[in-house]
Amino acid sequence: MAGSAKKKRTRAASRKHRPRGNPQKPHVSGDPRVAAKATFGDWVGAARLRTLPLAITPVLIGTGAAHLVDHLFHWVLALACLVVAAALQIGVNYANDYSDGIRGTDDFRVGPARLTAARKAKPRTVLVVACVFFAIAAVAGLAIAVRTQQWWLLAVGAVCIVAAWFYTGGKRPYGYAGLGELFVFVFFGLVATLGTTWVQVQYLPQEAWFGAVGAGLLACGVLLANNLRDIPQDRAAGKRTLSVLIGKTATQVVYTVFVLAAFAIACVLAQFYPIAWLTLLALLAAVPALLIVWLYRSPQELVLALALTSLTSVAYGAFLFWAFVG
Repeated sequence: MAGSAKKKRTRAASRKHRPRGNPQKPHVSGDPRVAAKATFGDWVGAARLRTLPLAITPVLIGTGAAHLVDHLFHWVLALACLVVAAALQIGVNYANDYSDGIRGTDDFRVGPARLTAARKAKPRTVLVVACVFFAIAAVAGLAIAVRTQQWWLLAVGAVCIVAAWFYTGGKRPYGYAGLGELFVFVFFGLVATLGTTWVQVQYLPQEAWFGAVGAGLLACGVLLANNLRDIPQDRAAGKRTLSVLIGKTATQVVYTVFVLAAFAIACVLAQFYPIAWLTLLALLAAVPALLIVWLYRSPQELVLALALTSLTSVAYGAFLFWAFVG
């Protein structure tokens, strides 16, 4: 009887300390397949604001170049150009989140998690947000066309939106065929800078062309730093970026050439606009980025290189703006 009572007390103690709930059903909070709903911070992160300087730089340079032609500032048109550039930049970031996410390209990304791939938001919702920003860019572009009576700019704007979508969208995205850098150079360098100058003064001085090339090279540098980080994941996903096609070392070389070439252009401009020598101060961000690109030990370090290259770009644009208007 004593032994039986002892066994009952042991079973009771065991029940007292047993966790509640079904022991056969695992707790899913740590399950990677289950994601919490996206917060406001997640949506801001998906906008990838660290790339936003790439939209600011060409507007600064283009506005400065316009001032060389007409010493009156056209602030309304300049701000409208900034809205177009920024909205397109954010829109393409959300569009990439959507397109790469539904393809599975971002399932094993090294950088910050994306909304679609992390299942924090429905793909359709991310797509709608991308379209909203494209619409904002379109409305601002329409306002520019109305103000300047340059109606052909509507066609340019339409091409920009189409290019933004097909970077990673559609059946044959050009970003998956090694053409990303080319289109970034054209649209975030030439088109954005020269377009900003044109809508303000309907003329393109050679300074605008030099500045546009510099802005485009630095924009390409940001993309190269990003794609260098993702070479293994992109290769596995079948995303044939330029970095995947030419390899790590060649990407490091091309990145270095692009960044230094932008500063070489600034040095040429400094022969005529001495304040442009101050663009060399942007090397305070560019040199650490170059060192990271060449000496990094883990892909995560390239996230900082990307941010530093983006910071280099906006500092470069600000100093050229000062040089042109000073």
